[in-house]
Amino acid sequence: MTYITRLTTAAGALLACAGLLGAGPAHAAPRSAFPTDNWLYLTVTPGKTAQGGDRHGTLLLCDPLPLGYARAAEACADLARADGDIARIPQKKVFCPMIYAPVTVRAHGQWNGRPVDYRETYSNTCAMEARTGAVFAVDRGR
Repeated sequence: MTYITRLTTAAGALLACAGLLGAGPAHAAPRSAFPTDNWLYLTVTPGKTAQGGDRHGTLLLCDPLPLGYARAAEACADLARADGDIARIPQKKVFCPMIYAPVTVRAHGQWNGRPVDYRETYSNTCAMEARTGAVFAVDRGR
């Protein structure tokens, strides 16, 4: 099974499960319905708000192997060290340009069975990556 096939299969299964959740009365999904306990749906939106604009979403899967975008392995390692809490990822000591080009990020999913819901606006993408590591360093050229 190729990398793309595994990614497509895992993403399709997760999105199919998510679609079923909104289709009727709320029922707990069987544990086996999700391909992993460690997954996040990530959005990166230019501007101060996640409403409208050029929204970009990516599914990050961390188990059994990192899938989702080029820096998925690095993102999963950052999350593992922080036990899935993006706010606990150690800030990198880098010099970022003082150019105000805000970017709003959101992560929604689960880590080790616990829900994750993170939203923050950063002054620019350099500040975002310094604070969140590779988690939101998703491929932007789709």
